[in-house]
Amino acid sequence: MNKILKYRLKPEIALDENQLDAFISPKVKGGAHWKLLKRSIDARGRKVSVDVEIGLYEGENDPWSLAYEKPETNVSNRPVVLIIGTGPAGLFAALRCLEMGAKPVLFERGKNVQDRRRDLAKINKEHIVNPDSNYCFGEGGAGTYSDGKLYTRSKKRGDVRRILEMLVAHGASEDILKDTHPHIGTNKLPKVIADIRETITSRGGEIHFNSRVVDIVIKNGETKGIVLATGDQHIGEGVILATGHSARDIFELLEKKAVTIESKPFALGVRVEHPQQLIDSIQYHCDHRGKYLPAAPYALTTQTRINDVKRGVFSFCMCPGGFIVPSATAPGEVVVNGMSPSRRDSKFANSGIVVAVENVDLKKYQNHGNFSALAFQSEIEKRACEVAGGQQKAPAQRLGDFIVGKLSSNLPDCSYQPGLVSAQLSEVLPDSIYNRLQMGFEDFGKKSKGYVTNDAVVVGVESRTSSPIHIPRKKDTWEHIELKRLFPCGEGAGYAGGIMSAAIDGEKCAEKLIEQYINV
Repeated sequence: MNKILKYRLKPEIALDENQLDAFISPKVKGGAHWKLLKRSIDARGRKVSVDVEIGLYEGENDPWSLAYEKPETNVSNRPVVLIIGTGPAGLFAALRCLEMGAKPVLFERGKNVQDRRRDLAKINKEHIVNPDSNYCFGEGGAGTYSDGKLYTRSKKRGDVRRILEMLVAHGASEDILKDTHPHIGTNKLPKVIADIRETITSRGGEIHFNSRVVDIVIKNGETKGIVLATGDQHIGEGVILATGHSARDIFELLEKKAVTIESKPFALGVRVEHPQQLIDSIQYHCDHRGKYLPAAPYALTTQTRINDVKRGVFSFCMCPGGFIVPSATAPGEVVVNGMSPSRRDSKFANSGIVVAVENVDLKKYQNHGNFSALAFQSEIEKRACEVAGGQQKAPAQRLGDFIVGKLSSNLPDCSYQPGLVSAQLSEVLPDSIYNRLQMGFEDFGKKSKGYVTNDAVVVGVESRTSSPIHIPRKKDTWEHIELKRLFPCGEGAGYAGGIMSAAIDGEKCAEKLIEQYINV
């Protein structure tokens, strides 16, 4: 007998293991077992509740147990798949290669998760940006030290449960299988990434760090291999290109090799930080959230109208109990992002607030061709750096001052370690973005009473929301539309928007490559 029960409970019951057991156990008859399957906080009403799904089963065969098992086959002598990048797309492509009997060989321009920490510390404390090792580049990709949120709407792309189970098998908490918006945390994700590395290398795969790809070997319209900055050449049955949204040199390489790429819309704006207690009071309708409820998240969106042209303004990568981090990939630019530790126990809440970039914003950059959106993005990041003094300090305004266009005489405490400089963000952002952000914040203040306050700070710029370049691929084979055996993959190619969707895309690219070119 397998059965699912659904309850709406008080937070102190649903979110406390002992109290939940005391509530459920009397309802379980005949020696059956119960298991928490799903939980979701509902804060829409005046009183917060938690919806839970409980699975009942008899005997020892748990029908909801983990189905995924780490691959055991050694692939040392199997055909080689070359994978550029060790973000979620690259790592999960490698795991799928192991399962299907191919040998993954990965190349990462940055360092492993342990050594990468030193370069992150240098950005925060010394304002030194290593172009190959930073918050975007290195083992695990941009998500490793930028939160580890696992929520995705990409249910149709692949098996979301499978990806979550693979993360659990490599050390993530089983809570990610239960929560509606699962989250590993930037303090725990590096260990998960290192465990995935161990699986790949112990089964005969290879991972090469500090190995920047500078060329692609092409013969007769087919991708044969890659060349590293050291001059070393590696040959394989195909190449999965999983370099992430910030590998500008790879985009330039493809253009140089006459491999078709396209300019792609993205979103750009700022990151706003509030006291977490204020967001808790708005979302949970109380002065203090208590010991059971987690730090409250929010999601806000609105439509702005200027000259009868509508354009959306929306929150992006909201990080409750988190920190703002520097995400530049080169000296001379300032980029910010957000992250949260697993406990989400910072006193701050931050979120990107962004506007979709449209063709009208790119008119003056048309001479850059396929790089028009990238040139627009880059110019704003450099301007942010100049306005803030030329290092990694970020330009900022109090939220109320931002809305009225006033220079802030001082700034509140902020989690951004390199520091802030009071500046007019209208000097950084073009009017088409800045004016809509002003309108968006005003509307958010109407929807969430207390949201607009000078206790909040607006920090610029949030510009790496997605790739400004799209690398087209065939719908059936998933390889590049012109170049065989090259599989554009993940967020950097325009096919994903976060850890989960990138992981799913990586798996599918590996499957397509192996099915077409490797007899396993």
